[in-house]
Amino acid sequence: MDLDDLPVGRVLSRREVLAVLGASGAMLFLGCSDSTAATDDGGSTSSCVVRPELTEGPYYVDENLNRSDIRSDPSTGVVREGALLALTLNVSRAASGACSPLADAIVDVWHCDAGGLYSDVEANGTVGQEFLRGYQVTDANGVARFTTIYPGWYRGRAVHIHFKVRSAASASSAYEFTSQLFFDDELTDRVHAEEPYASKGQRDMLNSEDGIYNQGGSQLVLAVTETSDGYAATFDIALEDV
Repeated sequence: MDLDDLPVGRVLSRREVLAVLGASGAMLFLGCSDSTAATDDGGSTSSCVVRPELTEGPYYVDENLNRSDIRSDPSTGVVREGALLALTLNVSRAASGACSPLADAIVDVWHCDAGGLYSDVEANGTVGQEFLRGYQVTDANGVARFTTIYPGWYRGRAVHIHFKVRSAASASSAYEFTSQLFFDDELTDRVHAEEPYASKGQRDMLNSEDGIYNQGGSQLVLAVTETSDGYAATFDIALEDV
């Protein structure tokens, strides 16, 4: 079976979250919630909740591809077919219970194509190809944007996207966080009912059956909206003490 490595990390309890946010020297991955808390001056500040780190898996390759549109293989220009997905990652720094934009973070994204294949993987017969891989450096607002496709599926895994947030070599302090993003099963059924996904057949695993998803993946499900030309999703990420 094509299984990713065993998951790592865990979900912290609320008591543990509060204890960690008051400690120093720890780097955590958090997600900024949509809720805000009022401040004394009438403004608002984002609250942050811990989300789990998940396995990198066997298919990460550092191709050093600085690009926003990751659909094509750079050597041929051939674009991988599939439903368009505009993915935005908002990366923040968490301190004193609030989030502020984290600029100059390197965000890597990689995932399989509509047929379930990863690029540059010998077992997939794709060595030398670099489709559906790339990184972006967050801007002053902590934003990294990618144009990709809705992922397909492969045996033994729910549908997912891998991502990594890491510091630049010139950063004053080094950090790296790796996890995965998931999709609502009903939405995946609708997308995969169309070509080029349909020809592969019905996927063999729902989110609830995926051992990696069950390590906290419910906190990593993308809120996907339909657009005029495909789908779009935004996900908030925060790192503590960076």
